[in-house]
Amino acid sequence: MTLPAIRRVSGTALPLRGDDIDTDRIIPARFLVSITFEGLGAHAFEDDRKAARAKGVTHAFDDARFSGARILLVNRNFGCGSSREHAPQAIARGGIRAAIGESFSEIFFGNAVAIGLPCVTLPREAMAELQSLAESAPKSALSVDLEARTLTAEGKAFPVSIPENAREAFLSGNWDGTSMLLERFDDVKAVAARLPYVGGF
Repeated sequence: MTLPAIRRVSGTALPLRGDDIDTDRIIPARFLVSITFEGLGAHAFEDDRKAARAKGVTHAFDDARFSGARILLVNRNFGCGSSREHAPQAIARGGIRAAIGESFSEIFFGNAVAIGLPCVTLPREAMAELQSLAESAPKSALSVDLEARTLTAEGKAFPVSIPENAREAFLSGNWDGTSMLLERFDDVKAVAARLPYVGGF
């Protein structure tokens, strides 16, 4: 079964400043015991948000100006740390449909692709411009076009980068490898039966 192709993501943006934001911050470890990913969106950055409130500061994920945002704007090495698939799940289940950043952890990126969450990159200067735009004009419209490899913000176009294999997976609707395997599960079982290290013990 081919999943829906993802060619373009449009909407307002949520700017989250800071380099090296790790998966422990994105979704604290105590939420990893859940059997499903349901409800994780409400707990994204929970500890950071609590710490901000204690200081009298509003975290970007609690800021009403960014309510309903579909595009996350981040900085360098986003999603580093432990390789928990709960991190992109929490972000996606909170309503984010694409992330734009300076760079992403390789494992985070792979986990994001597997759930249909495109992550594209821009240089630091462009990210600073977009984050400032979102902060000063929260209702600004952004659009990520994977076919054209561009991001448009208030009429200005930025060229974005994304690995070609991930881009093709989104455009073809083949971004979820697990679903593709389940669709041909009889073939998977047949191959497994021929492998001595699977069925020969």
